[in-house]
Amino acid sequence: MTQLHDLTALDQQAALRAGEISPVELASHYLTRIERLDDGLGAFVEVTAETARQRASVLAQSAPEGTLWGLPFADKDLVPRAGVPTRFGSRLHERFVPDVTGDQAAVLDEAGGISLGKTNTPEFGLTGYTETRIAPPARDPWNTANGAGGSSGGAATAVAAGLLPFAPASDGGGSIRIPAATVGLVGIKPSRGRVPFASALDSPGGLPVAGPIARTVADAALLLDVQVGGRDYAYATRAPGAESFLDAIGRGAASARIGVTCVSPWDEDDNIVLDADAARAVDVAAALLTESGHDVDALDWRPRGYARMFTTLWRTSAARMALTDEQLTRVEPITAWLAREGRALTGAQVLDALAAATVFERETITAFAPVDAVLTPALALPARPIGWFHPTDPAENFSQQVRYAPYSSFVNVAGLPAIVVPVTLDASGHPVCVQLIGRPGGEATIIALAAALEERVGRMPRPAVWDQ
Repeated sequence: MTQLHDLTALDQQAALRAGEISPVELASHYLTRIERLDDGLGAFVEVTAETARQRASVLAQSAPEGTLWGLPFADKDLVPRAGVPTRFGSRLHERFVPDVTGDQAAVLDEAGGISLGKTNTPEFGLTGYTETRIAPPARDPWNTANGAGGSSGGAATAVAAGLLPFAPASDGGGSIRIPAATVGLVGIKPSRGRVPFASALDSPGGLPVAGPIARTVADAALLLDVQVGGRDYAYATRAPGAESFLDAIGRGAASARIGVTCVSPWDEDDNIVLDADAARAVDVAAALLTESGHDVDALDWRPRGYARMFTTLWRTSAARMALTDEQLTRVEPITAWLAREGRALTGAQVLDALAAATVFERETITAFAPVDAVLTPALALPARPIGWFHPTDPAENFSQQVRYAPYSSFVNVAGLPAIVVPVTLDASGHPVCVQLIGRPGGEATIIALAAALEERVGRMPRPAVWDQ
């Protein structure tokens, strides 16, 4: 029997507008699932059931208005929402209740969405896994012994387990794509500046950007369209009447030139070992794209000097939070280490890293210019066991994160759009994703290509919790 969470977000949207279901019915369905299932998943750190039901009741009294009218979502716990505890994954903010709602949440409200609460995130969104001292870890619904990645780990867990139809997220070094790929979902990191707001915790180099996590490419495109423009949002970056990302899927993928590489810019500084299933997923995607009429060939890309530049920027981001010495004793060891390392940097070192980032951006765009999209692995390793990232050795912890997800952060530095999409299964039946990177402003192309891959692959299985 089909349940409401079996429907895609687009199907739910259509059913709401046709009056086949009500906002109250849909919100209640998801809230019931969250109450019953989330204790073992760690997707949410705050559930706002009463306010969600109140908002659903108000919407139910009005005609459908706004792209997301009646559709549930949840705010990543880096995004303030007035009157709702916002902890930023940190013990430093356990009692913080903001008075103002952040743009990432407000634009979805404006489009008619219903927030069900706050999704789990690591402290200040600094890590590629979601384990903190103030909340249970976000777990991979396929195997709850494993983590869901980060920093949008709770969002990915919620969508993969059928606790949300889709989820807004943010990505400063892979924080959308890492968890989406970890649990076998679609995640889109837009071009720098495409979405007119990022996370509340910005960073040097313009790294963070908001984007969607969803089960299907079309659902992700639907949410991204709202994040880019909203409903009469004041800072829309797309002209009125321009093709939407959802329209791009309907138009289909034109014949494209696609470069394939498993090279990571971390290769010269860390021992990156590509998992066999991740490598096979790239081969599967390349074959499917070739069969679809695209020109697919190896890309010769040889990045140099990336590691020092990026680690300097990441440490600078932590140092800019200006945590006191006393506060540094209460944060996660990786946060304290990054902040202290950042404080030790000189102004010249930071300026050199910013200049190197600009050079890297230019050289990467130039290297990728001959093709319409670049195909890479999404992750080097599959989902990691809870506790795998070293709890007390921050330097080793950082290295582990690099070895786990070496294909993510460079896309942020280059300011390019990217999408991860599942294309095959491993021996256990867990989806394995690949990444498609586009040209600057080239979201429509990679979204159309990902949708074509999705169509060729067919419907992916769901984790056991889906039917509970």
